[in-house]
Amino acid sequence: MSVTREAPAQRTAAPGLDALRRQDPRIADILIGETQRQATTLQLIAAENFTSPAVLAALGSPLANKYAEGYPGARHHGGCELVDAAERIAIERATALFGAEHANVQPHSGSSAVLAAYAALLRPGDTVLAMGLPYGGHLTHGSPANFSGRWFDFVGYGVDAESGLIDYHQVRHLARQHRPKAIVCGSISYPRHLDYEQFRDIADEVGAYLIADAAHPIGLVAGGAAPNPVPYADVVCATTHKVLRGPRGGMILCGSELAERIDRAVFPFTQGGAQMHTIAAKAVAFGEAATPAFTAYAHQVVANAKELAAALAAEGFAVLTDGTDTHIIGADPARLGVEGRVARGRLAAAGIVLDTCALPYGDGRGIRLGTAAVTTQGMGRPEMGRIAALFTAALRDEASARDLREKVQELVGGHPPFPG
Repeated sequence: MSVTREAPAQRTAAPGLDALRRQDPRIADILIGETQRQATTLQLIAAENFTSPAVLAALGSPLANKYAEGYPGARHHGGCELVDAAERIAIERATALFGAEHANVQPHSGSSAVLAAYAALLRPGDTVLAMGLPYGGHLTHGSPANFSGRWFDFVGYGVDAESGLIDYHQVRHLARQHRPKAIVCGSISYPRHLDYEQFRDIADEVGAYLIADAAHPIGLVAGGAAPNPVPYADVVCATTHKVLRGPRGGMILCGSELAERIDRAVFPFTQGGAQMHTIAAKAVAFGEAATPAFTAYAHQVVANAKELAAALAAEGFAVLTDGTDTHIIGADPARLGVEGRVARGRLAAAGIVLDTCALPYGDGRGIRLGTAAVTTQGMGRPEMGRIAALFTAALRDEASARDLREKVQELVGGHPPFPG
């Protein structure tokens, strides 16, 4: 069954383009080109989505002009009465949406949110247990190129070699062995729901903080399509884009006992002035996510991902964990005779945009894709089968990849991201 689409009047191109054309035609051309790229190719990057015109309007609003270091009622600049109101609304909506006692909506990104959580709870040199990078851990989960790997002693847990699922017995064993100050649960490519209750039990056993990095599933949580980490984690870090369909940015959810430490870790410790236009856009997105329409959308995202994973498996892909619970699909295209990076290039030539991902216990890289953006476009289960067939055609015959662009454009043309 196809997804019910929003009326064209509700999704339109970004405002103010005519003024930009006159003022700076080179940048205007880039914006126009990107709009055309998004409208003529399949957007399957798991971390991307299409915001609503209301979110875009807030991002392009005069709130971008306001300096507002500090928090509502306690700013370091004058004239903050209205931006204070916007931030309070964002906080109220976030706490209500996720059932949290406290929300900080100022982090500029998911990584900024994780940095602040570490700053609030840890000291340099502390031991942290998190998913290892080869199994889907994020840069902020101990990469030596990132602040996390330079400042803290990370121990990585992995997944079962056969099932690809998190080995909770290993997590508990490593926790007992290393006695970490904090345990991080979250991933950039793990397609299954996390057992937050079991993570909580392990953290309690060794006296560790539990930090949930819910950057990917938080939108599904908002729509009731994924378990909520808030009742179990001491701190939940998240992004406001991806499935949540808001502006690019981050947020932190926690209990009242950690609220002051979290707030001070964001400002003044890790950030300066808040981006008030982005915070207003976050408030808009939180409001949208509290509607029945968003609940239906979140569940459709998961249904589409399950359908696409099954269709890819039928076409010969080795689907990681034999499926998905979320918007994320990981797959190894080796059975089709190509490695992940080669597959990404051939698919890009056909107008299909996605990422590569690590293959636990495997050689080379796989592909990672998500269904959030195509679901926003109104695609449903029938379109997932068409997408899988396009994948296979592009990978089995390199010479025909560019010829497939016309079919991709036809599919996307029937489901434009911004009608009108």
